[in-house]
Amino acid sequence: MPHKRRSKSWSELKQAGNECFKTGQYGDAVTLYSQAIGVLERQGQKNPEDLSILYSNRAASYLKDGNCSECIKDCSVSLELVPFGIKSLLRRAAAFEALERYRQAYVDYKTILQIDCCVQAAQDGTNRMTKALTDMDGPSWREKLPPIPTVPLAVKEKLLQTQGSVPAAQQNGIKENSSQKAGDVKKARLLKEEGNSLVKKGEHKKAVEKYTQSLSQDPSEITTYTNRALCYLSLKMYKEAVRDCEEALKLDSGNIKALYRRAQAYKELNDKRACVQDLSSLLKIEPKNTAAQKLLQDIEKMK
Repeated sequence: MPHKRRSKSWSELKQAGNECFKTGQYGDAVTLYSQAIGVLERQGQKNPEDLSILYSNRAASYLKDGNCSECIKDCSVSLELVPFGIKSLLRRAAAFEALERYRQAYVDYKTILQIDCCVQAAQDGTNRMTKALTDMDGPSWREKLPPIPTVPLAVKEKLLQTQGSVPAAQQNGIKENSSQKAGDVKKARLLKEEGNSLVKKGEHKKAVEKYTQSLSQDPSEITTYTNRALCYLSLKMYKEAVRDCEEALKLDSGNIKALYRRAQAYKELNDKRACVQDLSSLLKIEPKNTAAQKLLQDIEKMK
């Protein structure tokens, strides 16, 4: 009797798919990932994480081959199995963008930034989509967006731990649980509110301290950066104001307050070109913003 060849396991097929992908054999990679998916599904075991990775890997192969529709389908299946997977969201966003489905691409890029605001590809993608959507739909483009899902805090933490981007606290070997993290966010909000009260009293220096403490607890709160930038403007600390606005714009590239306050700081730093650039970006989003219009008129009179 002829010796029966052993069937390859799903993990062996996945590994072979990875090798083909690395060497640019995307069609072969698709075939191997498809076989691996078939083996895993036939086993009937509940392996959502493993299946999710296989679908995401096959999506990457489809994307490289220019088959954006299949890439989107596979990413969506992967995200049903493991919601908010960064790689699947990135691949789907890239496929949406290639198909000029800019609204869906924007939603995926923004979802990624909720999980990890340092993902450069998502920051760049958000900026590109903001420009494309402003050109396409005008200043009211945000009103036409599909809803952006809110990523639960516990999910953010789990994903950051398992998908390679590790929070600073964990890099030092300190493990944070979700209740600690929720406590940090609450503490950050209280400190921000204290800062807001001090601003109303005109105590900008003390307010800066509160906002700084708040950001140490939650560095992803955009309004804390723009509020501290306002204080820096009052204190004539213009470079610091620019820096805070830049942090806010990394989190939301179309943030009106950040663009306006950075323009104000650039005006004081005599950087006319950068000031005009920020005001032009702002007026594309909000053409009737009278404060920006006035500042633009003032800056254009400068020599």
